[in-house]
Amino acid sequence: MESIDPREQLKVAERGAAAPYLDFPPTPWWYAPSIGAWIAAMIGTFIWWRENAVLFTGSLVILVTAEILFIHRMQRRHGALPRPGKGTPPDEIAGVWRRYLASLPVLVLVVGVVWWLVGVPAAAVTAFVLVTVGLTAYERRYAVAAAEARARLR
Repeated sequence: MESIDPREQLKVAERGAAAPYLDFPPTPWWYAPSIGAWIAAMIGTFIWWRENAVLFTGSLVILVTAEILFIHRMQRRHGALPRPGKGTPPDEIAGVWRRYLASLPVLVLVVGVVWWLVGVPAAAVTAFVLVTVGLTAYERRYAVAAAEARARLR
């Protein structure tokens, strides 16, 4: 029986643990703008929350249904989707996730201030821009981190 170097065994185990975070197709070009539009639409529904309960409720039902269908489609496309804050990603990706999660309260604060000072439509536009730009940057950083992790684990 052949003896395997313990360091090589550790590397094989690391590759296996990292695979769900490294081996899936990139998101399509329309992903970030569609998420930005969805967030903007969610904020936009609050225009109706006091004036028309039927429009408000109907909009929320449509948007939540669209989200469920979208998540289902992405899970089928990717298989198991790693999510920030869940699991144990490689160190390179963990850093990207930490920055992503740290940016969310800042985004919410900025959109909230715009909503308070300017109004719902401006907050919706602000959210669309920030979410679209933020997700695009996150996707790029994630791709770089995944490439670095793949190179390290070779």
